[in-house]
Amino acid sequence: MRLRRVLALAAISAGLLSMTVANAEPVGHVTGVGGVFFKSKDPKALAAWYRDVLGMDIQSWGGAMLSYDAPGHPKVVVWSPFPETSHYMAPSTRDFMLDLAVDDMDAMVARLTAKGVPILKRTEDANGKFAWILDPDGTKIELWQPK
Repeated sequence: MRLRRVLALAAISAGLLSMTVANAEPVGHVTGVGGVFFKSKDPKALAAWYRDVLGMDIQSWGGAMLSYDAPGHPKVVVWSPFPETSHYMAPSTRDFMLDLAVDDMDAMVARLTAKGVPILKRTEDANGKFAWILDPDGTKIELWQPK
């Protein structure tokens, strides 16, 4: 078994075998979300809102680097298209919604309330705690504290 694995790794390194050893799937597939990019009428003001209200570490280039290995971060990122007729993003009229993982929903809601941000809804289910807000551009944000 070990020899077969070594040979497979050597073949992959040599470009002779285009399969991953661990799961025998062809290489050339998506491994995760690398970023979220969108337009804004005022990107600097929006970045400042995400920094000041949500506590994101906005860098000098105008964005934030969100680490997958942050304590309590979910092990996966969900990718899910919705039907065009879905009302899940309402009251936003945008074609997308952001889902941001948080470490403590109660503390986050207290922070948002102190900043005057209306909480659209809160709920808890088998997947964790959720709260929804709108950013200044009208994008719906789903805040999620995983179980």
